Amino acid sequence: MAGVTYDTGALIAGDRNDRRMWALHIGFIAEEVVPSVPAPVVAEAWRGGPRQASLARMLAGCEVEAMTSDLARRVGELAGRANHEDVVDVAVVEGAVRRDDDVVLTSNETHIRQVIEATSKRIRIETV
Repeated sequence: MAGVTYDTGALIAGDRNDRRMWALHIGFIAEEVVPSVPAPVVAEAWRGGPRQASLARMLAGCEVEAMTSDLARRVGELAGRANHEDVVDVAVVEGAVRRDDDVVLTSNETHIRQVIEATSKRIRIETV
């Protein structure tokens, strides 16, 4: 597997100790696939405090990708092509496309699919 990107729904599932999400996450780590998480996804899921210990543990096994100025422009361009206003969804897909990831884990398949369709890539969507 080339790679995997987590959307906010994946982080929320991990934070809620969803067994399927944790099984997928542990499986990726076992295969030496480090999940990517765009920084805006973390911002959307993170509220802080000891109640998010599970999310902190999950993020420790992920690569959180910063939103640079160049990346913000690429995300904006893709948002325009996809006619999609949620830059978090677009950042997830832009990163998955750029890294040639195989899978996006999300709870919002419809939005992620809309953005993927604006690219020339085939990415599997795994709903959590």
